[in-house]
Amino acid sequence: MDFKRVKAPETTTTIDRQALTAKVGSIYAAVNVLARRADQINAELKVELMQKLDEFATGDESLEEVFENREQIEVSKYYESLPKPTAIATQQLLDDEIYFLLPDEKD
Repeated sequence: MDFKRVKAPETTTTIDRQALTAKVGSIYAAVNVLARRADQINAELKVELMQKLDEFATGDESLEEVFENREQIEVSKYYESLPKPTAIATQQLLDDEIYFLLPDEKD
């Protein structure tokens, strides 16, 4: 997933509850869908961040380590500035980018 092109807000915003319930059916189902998608996004972000930080890992200590730490800090700051996984999931739900199935209530 390309997190640079995410349209989710970086700060906390108020979402219309009726817009969420219209997509899923109830607020409880919407929260469930959002929680599961946010967990998936968080796992993707973590894997991507660890891969980038592993590029800077070295087996020996040297003077270059100070410069590598600066690069690691820049990478970490970038990921901290991204919108939170819950905000991304909420925006994806509002934009109809999430595919989900609700269990049959008769079962």
